[in-house]
Amino acid sequence: MAQENSTVKPTQAELTLLNVLWKMGPATVRQVHDVVSTTQKTGYTTVLKILQIMHEKSLVIRDESNRAHVYAAANSQTQTQSSLIKDLISKAFGGSTSKLVMRAIDDSTSEQEINDIRQLLNSLEK
Repeated sequence: MAQENSTVKPTQAELTLLNVLWKMGPATVRQVHDVVSTTQKTGYTTVLKILQIMHEKSLVIRDESNRAHVYAAANSQTQTQSSLIKDLISKAFGGSTSKLVMRAIDDSTSEQEINDIRQLLNSLEK
C-alpha cells in the first residue's frame, strides 16, 4: 500500500534519482542509470530497485504503457525541498526558521548570494 508522499522523506539515493528526473523529465530506468553512472558507480539493477521502491512510496509515478516503464517525479522539486526544509527546521532547529537561516549564512556565503537573499527579503516585505 502506497504511503502519502507528503510524509515520506526521500533517502540520499532517492534524492539523487529525483534530481535526475527533475532535470530530464520522465525517463526510463536506462536513461536514469546512464546519467547517474557518469558521476557514481551504480548498477542498472540498483537504479531499477530504487525506482521501484520510490514508486511504492509514491515518490515517483510510473507509466507502464510501454515495454520500458517510464518514471517521473510525483512532486515538483520545490515541493520536495519545502517538505525537507520544514522537517529539518522542526527536527534540528526547534521549529525556528531564523536559526536555520543564521546557521546557513556564514563566512562562505558569497556577495552575490547575500544580494540575492537581500532581494528576496525585500520582495517578501512588500
